[in-house]
Formats: sequence, structure tokens, C-alpha cells
Amino acid sequence: MDAPMNQGLILFAHGARDARWAAPFEAVAQRVRRARPGVAVRLAYLELMPPTLPQAGAELVAAGCTTLQVVPMFLGAGGHVRQDLPRLVAALLQAHPGLQITLHPPVGELGPVADALAAAALATLVPA
Repeated sequence: MDAPMNQGLILFAHGARDARWAAPFEAVAQRVRRARPGVAVRLAYLELMPPTLPQAGAELVAAGCTTLQVVPMFLGAGGHVRQDLPRLVAALLQAHPGLQITLHPPVGELGPVADALAAAALATLVPA
């Protein structure tokens, strides 16, 4: 297994015209960095915001990462996650021979995220 300094984590989100949209994703990235200071963490966006996945991946490779974990910051696996993201990952692998990439399911499909979303929704209700 690679030493932590060789690991990179890309949090992949859609992107938006309004830069304020990225604030929650930046907060997640900061929390991950604090929890795992030996892992290089980058945000990447499909469109409308830099960096793109190829840019973030190239930056991590240049920093010495040999393995990348790509976590889609989407609630579900729509077309972007099922079609666009695998193409971007394939292009990144082609551009950086020897790089190992693991593409994870979207965060919204993970139990703890679904639990947190349900708890947030329940917190809006008046107690019975």
C-alpha cells in the first residue's frame, strides 16, 4: 500500500457560476485535510469552475501522488456520474500512465450521508 504522502483525494462536484456555491465543498475538503494531513486533497469540478478533474489530477501527480481516490460529491448517480466522470477518469489515466485511480460511488448513496440528510430534514419538523 502506498504511503499517505503518495495518496491523493479528489472531491468531484458539478460546479456553478456563483463561486459561493462551492463553500460547502470547500468546508468538506478542509475537514478532510485536518483529519488526514498526509493526504493531498483537491476539489475538482465538471464545469463552470476551476480546476477541472484533469487539472486537479495533474496537480496531484506533479505533487508525487501515485494513487488517487475520486469521490463524486453528488447525491445520486445521474448522467454526470455514470457517463461524464468515467470518461474524465479514463482520460486522466491515459495522460498519466501508472497512476492508480479508484472511482467511488456518489456520496449521496452512502448510508451516513443519507442518515445526515434525513436528520437535517427531521430537524425542520415541529415536535409531535
